Formats: sequence, structure tokens, C-alpha cells
Amino acid sequence: MTTETTTQQWVKSSYSDNGGSCVEWAPGTASATGIVPVRDSKNTAGPVLAFPAAAFSSFVAGVKSDRLKGV
Repeated sequence: MTTETTTQQWVKSSYSDNGGSCVEWAPGTASATGIVPVRDSKNTAGPVLAFPAAAFSSFVAGVKSDRLKGV
């Protein structure tokens, strides 16, 4: 976990469009390093979680397909 967030370009999850708070990720950092930084969109100065790109991709695919519903 890290709090280094100043040089990254953050993108808010499309699920945040309904006015709720969600997560943000930094795709440029993910492309350059293979590590996907993720943070809480309502606490942008808070900690950042870092996931291997393959693991994050699998997680997103699971969410999109509803395979993780009820887990």
C-alpha cells in the first residue's frame, strides 16, 4: 500500500456516475508498470492499493459478469 498519488492521472469508475462514491484507478500507471493503483474516490489523499494488472483484470471481468455477486 502506498500514498504516492501526485503524479498519476486518476479515472473514476463508471459505476460512480449515479452520484455515489466509488473507486478510481490510474490507467497510465497500469500501462507503464503492470501494477494497477486503486483508491477511494471520496478520500483521494488516502491510501492507494496496488494490484497486478492480471489480477485486476480478472476482478473487473468477474464484476462485469456478475460472477462475484453474493461472494
